[in-house]
Amino acid sequence: MSKAKKPDFRPNDFVVYPAHGVGKIISIEEQEIAGLSLELFVISFEKDKMTLRVPTNKATEVGMRGLSSPDIVSKAMDTLKGKARVKRAMWSRRAQEYEQKINSGDLISIAEVVRDLHRNDEQREQSYSERQLYEAALERFTREVAAVSDGDESAAQKKVDEVLTSRAA
Repeated sequence: MSKAKKPDFRPNDFVVYPAHGVGKIISIEEQEIAGLSLELFVISFEKDKMTLRVPTNKATEVGMRGLSSPDIVSKAMDTLKGKARVKRAMWSRRAQEYEQKINSGDLISIAEVVRDLHRNDEQREQSYSERQLYEAALERFTREVAAVSDGDESAAQKKVDEVLTSRAA
């Protein structure tokens, strides 16, 4: 059994867990599970009222990472400004791809989903599943943008909305 490299996260650091988005490490604790002593990151997802425990030696393996750099955030914002690229595949296939991008934890991939599923007022109505995916991607994207900038989610939401509406004009 090879030892995975232990990531350098500390309590009060914000991290991105691919399947859940931005969370805050509240502590690092030892716990005995099935007779083995494990060191765990205890991550709190405030908005979802959820606490997650991730073994420290598995954190990078599951895709847990620190917040994106401001440089990556600006690249993701540029991605939002682009023209929507909607493939001509069946909706079920596209929905799967969008879901994978959202759960990849990669900010630019999430920005692509937001860009591709965003609708202006004069465009046709979204289906329920389309709206669900769009809102999930938008929320993940906004939370990370907020965490990177200054933690103000409403300001981040406003910034993202401005980018999305400006590209329509």
